Amino acid sequence: MPNMSLVKNPMPEQEPAVRATNFKEVALGYTREIAMEEADRCLRCKNSPCVTGCPVNVPIPDFIAKIREGDPVGAYAVIRSQNALPAICGRVCPQESQCESKCVRGIKGEPVAIGRLERFAADTAMAEGAASSEKKAPCGKKAAVIGSGPAGLTCAGELAKAGWDVTIYEALHTAGGVLMYGIPEFRLPKALVAREIETLKQMGVKIITNAVAGKALTVDELLAEGNDAVFIGSGAGLPNFQKIPGENLCGVYSANEFLTRLNLMKAYTFPEHDTPVKIGQRVAVIGGGNVAMDAARCAKRLGAEVTIVYRRSEQEMPARAEEVHHAKEEGIIFRMLTAPTAIEGDETGFVKAMKCIEMQLDEPDERGRRRPVPVAGSEFELPVETVIVAIGNSPNPLIKKTTPDLPVNAKGGIETDENGRTGKKNVYAGGDAVTGAATVILAMGAGKKAATAILEDHPD
Repeated sequence: MPNMSLVKNPMPEQEPAVRATNFKEVALGYTREIAMEEADRCLRCKNSPCVTGCPVNVPIPDFIAKIREGDPVGAYAVIRSQNALPAICGRVCPQESQCESKCVRGIKGEPVAIGRLERFAADTAMAEGAASSEKKAPCGKKAAVIGSGPAGLTCAGELAKAGWDVTIYEALHTAGGVLMYGIPEFRLPKALVAREIETLKQMGVKIITNAVAGKALTVDELLAEGNDAVFIGSGAGLPNFQKIPGENLCGVYSANEFLTRLNLMKAYTFPEHDTPVKIGQRVAVIGGGNVAMDAARCAKRLGAEVTIVYRRSEQEMPARAEEVHHAKEEGIIFRMLTAPTAIEGDETGFVKAMKCIEMQLDEPDERGRRRPVPVAGSEFELPVETVIVAIGNSPNPLIKKTTPDLPVNAKGGIETDENGRTGKKNVYAGGDAVTGAATVILAMGAGKKAATAILEDHPD
């Protein structure tokens, strides 16, 4: 008989006052007992609606059944059959809008905590040294993957399992893409990402760092070197700005730079690591997405008073509800229905304040979101020494500029069909390089689809 509790088992966490002063992981993970109790909430639906919400088609009831039986290593093997990065997905995927949104238990209560169970299975299996590195015998095919973020890692893993010789080319000095530079340590420990990447290496995947596609090498050069296929998973590394006065002042960061300094280059450990990041006592973060939450929570951990400034209401915020909740618990100030109009500097060129105006929501725009419009006479100044702009990123244009016959879509990304094929023969793409900034799991789904297309187009 299933456990018919209407609520999920809560995730053990660091206390807010403690975690706001450190970069250790906030969520501590389920124990074996809690995981088995939560797994018993699954109704074992015959049609498995939860699977339809998973971009990589993990057989969710099957892995939950293994946990219920007390076999987390077996659960991990089930997940790994479809998902190359389960420990990562269990932490950062928006399960509430994907697999868990389809869970039947969510009709009259809370859905099964699928993401928390996935994390438990992966963490337990990895702790017991049960990481999987299965692959077929070499098939004689060769692929180049540009970018080592979630799309590139997933595509590489799928091809390696099929016996392909795969080389990943990464622009930075460390593999992992946004998993390493964009997501804070307290949400996704970097040692865990490194272990997932090591599993791919054990499958034969080679990774070359400090290789900037479009400069050190081009798509055409990779094809000329004998690669049967090239996959572009270069992400969306070009920060967007508001184009308001003062964005060039000292003390204004893109969220991309701010998070890269902290996450990849460990600025929060200065002087142990020699990449400092200077912020004042008061920080404003512009934006309402997950990246804004990450930047704000990082700044808080560096000792600042942090205010998130967002031009719509909290109901319209694209950030995960869990991240907003954690930010509030940690003392982040939220100023909703507020838009910056200019950043002011002092006589030395450093930020001293941000001019803002209050907003109100008008009629919905073309996407159905109510349009924010200024409230006349509501201007005010917010005293700050640091401003972090977190309003999204666009695909980097470097590869497109050096590959003129590569079609581009309306968003400025690479044009592909639904399976990742571009208009250039033997070239595929997926993830943020196509869509602009999105989620880790959607990038993984795109990488997996592209790998399937590559295998279909290049049969043994």
